[in-house]
Parts: sequence; C-alpha cells; structure tokens
Amino acid sequence: MNVIRNYLYNAVYQLLLVLLPLVSITYVSRVLTNTGVGINAYTNSIISYFVLFGNIGINLYGNRQIAYLRENKYKMSKAFWEISILRCVAVALSFIAFFIYLPFSKHSTFMLFQSLNLLAVALDISWFYMGIEDFKKTVTRNTLVKLVSLAAIFIFVKNKSDIGIYIIILGLGTFLGNLTLWPFLKELIMKVPIRKLRPFSHLRPSLALFIPQAAISVYAVLNKTMLGDITNTVNSGYYNNSDTLIKTVLAVATATGTVMLPHVASAFARGENERINRMLYDSFDFISFLTVAMMFGLAAISINFAPLFFGKGFEPVGKAMLLESPVILLIGWSNAIGNQFLLPTNRTKEYTTSVIVGAVVNIVLNFPLIYLWGLSGAVIATVISELCVTGYQMWVIRKIVSYRELFLNLWKYLIAGIVMFIPVFKMNNTVRTSAFSIALEVLLGAAIYIVMILILRPTILEKAKTILRDRKKN
Repeated sequence: MNVIRNYLYNAVYQLLLVLLPLVSITYVSRVLTNTGVGINAYTNSIISYFVLFGNIGINLYGNRQIAYLRENKYKMSKAFWEISILRCVAVALSFIAFFIYLPFSKHSTFMLFQSLNLLAVALDISWFYMGIEDFKKTVTRNTLVKLVSLAAIFIFVKNKSDIGIYIIILGLGTFLGNLTLWPFLKELIMKVPIRKLRPFSHLRPSLALFIPQAAISVYAVLNKTMLGDITNTVNSGYYNNSDTLIKTVLAVATATGTVMLPHVASAFARGENERINRMLYDSFDFISFLTVAMMFGLAAISINFAPLFFGKGFEPVGKAMLLESPVILLIGWSNAIGNQFLLPTNRTKEYTTSVIVGAVVNIVLNFPLIYLWGLSGAVIATVISELCVTGYQMWVIRKIVSYRELFLNLWKYLIAGIVMFIPVFKMNNTVRTSAFSIALEVLLGAAIYIVMILILRPTILEKAKTILRDRKKN
C-alpha cells in the first residue's frame, strides 16, 4: 500500500509540474503569441544543456544511493552532504560555461533570465526525499509555490512584450520550489564533519548516469533547438506546445518510475530477484493499460483541440500532437524497463546504451527530416528515436524476463483503444469544436475504453480487486 500511496503522491507531483505550465500556456499563448512562445521554448532548450551539466546524473544516482543507505542514518547523511556538494561544484562550473556562451547567444537578455533555472539546480534535493520514499513533502511544498507562480503569470504577464517577465516567473518558481524542501532536513539527516566528506567519490558513478540523462536531454530538447536554428523559433514553440501536452498525460504513467526505483533498489540489495521481476510485470501492465488509452485518446481529439486550447495561430500543433502520440506508449514502456528495472538493478550500462542509441538516431534523422518537413519531421524523428530506445531495452531483457508476462494483456488494451479512437476521432472532425464538444469527446472515449476493458477482462481487473480488498482490511 505504501507503493500505491507514493505513486499517487508522485503522480500528482509530476502532473503538477506539467499541468500548471499547461494551464498558464493557454493564457500565455494568446498574450505572447506564437513568437513569444517560440522564443521561450528556444532559449529554454539552450539553458537545458547547462542545467543538464549542473545535474551530472545526480537525480537518478542520488535517489538510488539514498535508497541503498536509508537504513543507516549516518551513511545516508554522509552521502547526502557529499552528493549536494558535488552538485554545487557542477553548477558552478556550468555557470562559468554559460557566461562564456552568453555573448554569442542570439537572445542574450532572455538567456540571462533563463539562468534562474540553472541556479535552482543547486538547491534541488527532491532526489533525497524520493530515495527515502517520502513523496508527500515534495508534493505539498511545491504545490503552493507553483500555484503562486501561476497567479503571478496572470497578474504580471499582460502583453507580448512581457516575455522576459514570464521567463523570470517560471525560473523563480523552480528556485523557490526547491528551496522549500530544505527546512525538513534537520529531522531526517545528521551533521557530518567536513573532514570526513568525500564528495568526489560520487563523481564516477553519477557520471555513469549522467551519460544516459545527457542522451535523453539531447533528443528531448534538441528538436526545439534545431527547429529554431534550421527553420524559425515559431516552430520551436509549436513543438514545445505539442510536447507539453504529450508529457502532461504521460506524467501519470511515468510517475511509477520514480516511485518504483527506490523500492526495486531496496529489493535488489536484499537479493529478491523473483520479486523484482513480478514488480516489473505488474508495473508494465499497469502502464500499458494507461498509456494505450492516453495515446489513442489524445490522438483522437488532437487536430481540433490544439487551436481551441492554444488559440489562433497554433493550428500546426494539432497535427504535431497526432504524429507524436505514439511516444506516450513508447516512453511509458521504456520508463518501466529503464527506471524500474535496469537502473535499480545496477544495469546502468544497458540503460545508458539504450538512450545513446535513441539520441544518435534522433540527431541523424533530425537534419534531413527537419529540412524536408519542418515541424512534422522533428516529431517523426522523436517517435522513431523513442522506438529505438524501447526496442533496445526489450532486446536487453529478453533472457531475464518473460515477454509473455509483459504483454499478456496488451492486445486487449489495443482493441479497447482502437474501438475508442474511431468514434471520438470522427466526432472531433465533424462536430463544431468547442470546450463542451471536447469534454464530451473525452467522456465518450473514457466510457468506451472502460466498457471494452470490462468486456475483455484483462488481469489488471483482478489485481485491482485484490488491492481494494487489502485496503479495506487495513
């Protein structure tokens, strides 16, 4: 039950991270127009590279390391201070590189505003709370800060010249959100003499996880950068809006990865291999159940939803969403295998190789596809690269797990998703689009999917009944 509670907390947190910007972007898209949204997307993609260097793999490494050591308060505290110091050093070096780059930037003022996101990295200790499986504090403290940021956007961003104010508000929100997590530390960790700290002992293992994170960031951010350089920053904004919507629905599924990583790492430390495989089967099935519905549902309403949601001038986002929707399923699967199996069981090399494969494929395909088809080309490159990541991870675990167990119910979810997609897509393209019609389409799609699941009866229904019975007993 603790895992389920933590999943719900982290699902809320991850959804919050993308949902509040999504709420604000409906307003911002109309105020800043596609030009302003494009500038923010492009400059944010640039600062992301410096943020990545400042992180140096610590979010994943720190989460796993704290999970390994949480039974020993002294060792856990020592690791926390060492990892925190290492991150501050990395952020300082990243700032030096940033100021060397700044004079060559085409949007230097906006880039300076974006650097608030880099400063916020030094204060980010969410990995610690995830390692001890305390997700409640992360969610509750950040919720307030994010809501204040949202209110500030509505109050201070009034016209298209306020793009700088918008960037500052987003950066300050991240900075303050990270800062609010520090006061609770005095109850959880102890002081460790400075002379006993060895921060650079964590450099090599964190760099091992930095490489896959760098590769992930390359094909998550590079599309926006290359669209801005090869075509124009407006296309960067279109891609960003499509990707934001995709990541919003995906956050509900990928929240299991952050929750399960310390849980599986703890089981791995105890040598419970059979239990680890069973957790993967259950998690993979749950993710398939969610992501198939999300993939077909979002694809069905995408064409007319995007211009309604973002406003006039954002019609290309609808087609981009339709093309990008398969990544919901693919990222859901790779998150289950990578974050919930390969990383916590110390198969870092295999995980790293998978995302490097995806990054290389993305880079190679981006040049010709963006030149040929612009925005659509960037989206197609993203889908193919995610397919390669998932495919490689599937191949890596072929002798460790049972494919039959992994995909036991997939055909039922796919049938339910296709049956849902057809009437909703037809309705979206024939009925006059409005907020009311979109709401009806979503409700219709959810109802059809649920009915089909009840008819096809995948094993997830029995597991859900068991969980509910156990909850009542407790």
